[in-house]
Amino acid sequence: MAGPPSERARRSDVQAPTAKSHLTSQRTPRRMHRAAVPRLPFGRGSTWHTRKLALRLRSYSQAQRHCATQTQVGNPHRMLCLEAGRPYQRDTFLDQQAHDIVPDQPTISIVIKALNEEQRIAAAIESALAALAGHDGEVILADSASTDRTLEIARRYPIRIVTLQRIADRSCGAGAQLGYQYCRGRFICLIDGDMKLQPGFLGKALEQLARDPMLAGIGGLIRERETSNVEFEARERRIEPDRQPGAVSRLDCGGLYRREAIEAIGYFTDRNLHGGEELDLGCRLHAAGWTLARIDSVAIDHHGHSDGDFRLLARRFRNKTAFATGEAFRAAFGQPQFRLIFRNNNAFLLCAIIHLWWLSMLAALVAVPGWQKAVAFGVLLALPFGAMALKWRSWRYALYAVSAWNIYAVGFWFGLLRPRIRPQAWIDGHVVADAKPNSAAA
Repeated sequence: MAGPPSERARRSDVQAPTAKSHLTSQRTPRRMHRAAVPRLPFGRGSTWHTRKLALRLRSYSQAQRHCATQTQVGNPHRMLCLEAGRPYQRDTFLDQQAHDIVPDQPTISIVIKALNEEQRIAAAIESALAALAGHDGEVILADSASTDRTLEIARRYPIRIVTLQRIADRSCGAGAQLGYQYCRGRFICLIDGDMKLQPGFLGKALEQLARDPMLAGIGGLIRERETSNVEFEARERRIEPDRQPGAVSRLDCGGLYRREAIEAIGYFTDRNLHGGEELDLGCRLHAAGWTLARIDSVAIDHHGHSDGDFRLLARRFRNKTAFATGEAFRAAFGQPQFRLIFRNNNAFLLCAIIHLWWLSMLAALVAVPGWQKAVAFGVLLALPFGAMALKWRSWRYALYAVSAWNIYAVGFWFGLLRPRIRPQAWIDGHVVADAKPNSAAA
């Protein structure tokens, strides 16, 4: 007579022998996937990517549900409404000044962030309105308390205009986040006030986003129209991987983002960052399992600053752009995206090299005896200038590059020690002008 089944047999009877987790089903065709698709910057198909796959699937399911039980961290709208003592309702603005809410959520919101762009803002707004032809959408100007005629010019157009209440809140990250607070589109296109959005890009980007549900954002090719100073001239000459078609780590100079991806990571851009907000956003998305890409189509014409070389460098320090490396380091430290930001931001390495350069010159002054001290110090001082002159075949480039490295190395400490505000916190602003979203062209 057969005895009672063993404990192992009972467990095996309970388990479904054919059931496989999402993680197993995704890992099965790894070889085929590697051969067919090029590897992403963050190791798609690698061991790191496999470990992140479970988090990726969970993040996507949360973004798809949009239910009331979604966590406060994943839904900043809910969190901020509760903090303000207002009832939470899906797809409503957070501020009471954002009135006349349209009942239907538009497809695209184009957010233009600007500060004192009276010369370029009209072209930026007109290009955004033209790009919406054939799409239902809205244009939001997120103004960082401009003191010139930017707002006066923008009022001529049928767009929503919101501006900062406090000049102290000015930053690149705050401008984009301010626009995000007041936009309602299912997709968010971010550009600057000195850019022109090219027609046809939004349609192509929407097609790509529809094909891949885990694609968080799409960018296009960038054309630099201002090359009168060294910085933008060098930017145009460099072949940067993140500006080429394909998988990228960030969308510099803007792009079209999926709203559900932004809601899944908690906020759009970090209000504390005076630069590098696109990299921070891209790394947070990648750390949550999303991806970014560029298509082989011109998206933006960028008209950068036309200031002289060192006047532009001084401006970078005054407006705290030079603090961005330290701010980004502090924002990411201890977070899941820290390794990605450190790997994809060359400014960290440059700051480390400059600090070693300073220490080597100091050591030469202290340790080298006699007349050799002056020789050693002079050689070390001239070394980076000579190296850059050989690389770029220009002493002008060399002088600007080494000067910029020193400015950014000093600014690193200002940014690192600067007090931070919670990135999800509401940014105070007020609506200057309001317009309902445009319906799709017939």
